[in-house]
Amino acid sequence: MGELATKIKKLKTMSFEEAVKKIAIKLYEVPYYKLRKERIKLKPITIKSYPFDSFAPNYQFFFNSNDKASLINKIQSIDAHDSIIEDANKICNHVFNLLGSGDVFLGTEIAWNKDFKSGFVWENRFYKDIQIVDLSNNADVKVPWELSRFQHLFTLGKAYWLTDDEKYALEFKAEIEDWILKNPVEMSVNWTCAMDVGIRAVNWIAVYIFFKDSKMINKDFWLEFHKSLFLHGEFIMRNLENKSSHTGNHYLSNIVGLAWLGIYFLKFHSNDRKISKETSKWLDFSIKELEKEMFVQNNEDGSNYEASTSYHRLVTELFLVTTILYKKNGIQFNKGYMDRLEKMCEFIMNITKPNGLAPIIGDADDGRLLIISNYSNWIRNDFRHLLGMAGELFVRNDFKYYGKAYMEDTLWSCNKLPIDTPIPKNLESIAYPKMGYYILRNNKIYCCIRCGELSFHGEGTHSHNDQLSFELNIDGEDFIIDPGSYVYTADYQERNKFRSTEMHNTVQIEQYEQNIFDEQNLFYMKEQSFAELLKFKIDSFHGKHFGYLEKAGIIHERKIEIVEDIILLTDILKSVEESSKEIWHKMKLILAPNVHVSEMGNKLILSKGSVVLKISHENISLSSIEGTPISSSYGTLENGKVVQYENKGIHNKEIIYKLEILGEKA
Repeated sequence: MGELATKIKKLKTMSFEEAVKKIAIKLYEVPYYKLRKERIKLKPITIKSYPFDSFAPNYQFFFNSNDKASLINKIQSIDAHDSIIEDANKICNHVFNLLGSGDVFLGTEIAWNKDFKSGFVWENRFYKDIQIVDLSNNADVKVPWELSRFQHLFTLGKAYWLTDDEKYALEFKAEIEDWILKNPVEMSVNWTCAMDVGIRAVNWIAVYIFFKDSKMINKDFWLEFHKSLFLHGEFIMRNLENKSSHTGNHYLSNIVGLAWLGIYFLKFHSNDRKISKETSKWLDFSIKELEKEMFVQNNEDGSNYEASTSYHRLVTELFLVTTILYKKNGIQFNKGYMDRLEKMCEFIMNITKPNGLAPIIGDADDGRLLIISNYSNWIRNDFRHLLGMAGELFVRNDFKYYGKAYMEDTLWSCNKLPIDTPIPKNLESIAYPKMGYYILRNNKIYCCIRCGELSFHGEGTHSHNDQLSFELNIDGEDFIIDPGSYVYTADYQERNKFRSTEMHNTVQIEQYEQNIFDEQNLFYMKEQSFAELLKFKIDSFHGKHFGYLEKAGIIHERKIEIVEDIILLTDILKSVEESSKEIWHKMKLILAPNVHVSEMGNKLILSKGSVVLKISHENISLSSIEGTPISSSYGTLENGKVVQYENKGIHNKEIIYKLEILGEKA
């Protein structure tokens, strides 16, 4: 499908008002950007040097140079030194592991505009003319974007402070100079997304404190560094990602980039009044917009309206880390804002499984703002790095306790190490009805069920067809999991496969999707399921969805009950009218890696670690046990197994699965 046809198809999915707004914006933008492109051809975008000649940032970062000796001693006390140096040396050698690539040597000179996984290169041209996505090839624009976020610089900075070895400062300097040279403003793929421009600005700002006193970095470098940061701010303000009907993590990243730039240039007393006024505007704008977006994007219960646990992690990090920085600089938010942020952190604590991992519900692209620890091997589905920071900000021992595995993150962001944190009471069953997450818990069982609205109030941007699907963890071992997302635009067929009904632990009728989607409109899903909670108690869940009502005249209900060591799962396919037609349906259970499965009569035996789980079933047949791909992080695939049950014509009758914990393996 051509680019024009794709745009027309997207317009058809919008309301009349949204379509009119979109067309009006285009009518303004087309001549504006055409003129701007011609101007840049004549004269590349730059800025005068003299306002920045004597500039040095004068603000409070998470820590300052006087804290160096103390921070080094604390790093030694938590045995993080060696891993920091190992990661930093990989970076100096240009070895990166990005978006599932594994360790890859990118060459002596880094190609910043290349997807090194596929080999595709985006040639430098005016950013509005660059086609970032072409579904006919396997290029993934996220690869150069991810590298150009410079999230690896924080690790270089840590290594520099720990060793005083100037090679780390020289690598920082060389990469920044090379990137600025090869990515002229508005003339490369790395200027096509304001979100990434904002995240890059944050990561450049975050490492100034490490390298500012290096004798190997001269004044001329810092002059160009600061000029480029200023141009980052100007670009974000001109390219805010708030033109759609709903704002999300992209627009929030724009605001956060401006927030950090506003703080960085907070006391910028330039003899150029226009520049001083501009930097002040960024800070004022970011404060106002952060306060607004906190309540636009996040529900009263702390869940995020993008309906993705991974994006909830990103949005929480964007708010949390920036709020900590603001507080250090005397900027306070109102109580409502802080209460909502605290609820967002509670959400992360409450959805975390006993093994420390989060269920990956909806889309996941491993997005982060700052990667403070374990740069080359951070665990993509472990969100606890935020809880230690939240514990210090909100003075909560439960956050500190559950975040204690990430003491390094807490140390660098809050300049504190949590010591002897008391054990909090056990986490309990909890409901998040605003976005449709329901967690059942006892001392052995964790079960997370999805039953709620699609993302962005029904647009389905980051949603999957996962209504009434669930994850199951027994005694800290994952048994039944969501298979993840794998990739986005690099392979649209795989993208659609991983968001389809058949790739989730729920019922599929015939070959129908719960919610239909266009195979080439990868971030839209027409809501048809309209899932509803019927009842939630500390030991049970009951919900339904309407995704098959118009297609097959069926409403799917599901009950999940926990009785000590037994999980009872009951499916009811309610027919809304009398019909003699036999409707085929199936139910799948996607097993976590390393779960061993065997048949014993008409029952299944699942085992992992020391845990054994027996599954028996009524009114349905066990069909197959097959291999299936699963993806625990963006761009990675593992071999998993899926159990499939199927039958015909079972309407208005309970289909029961009994999952019984047998105890330790013999």
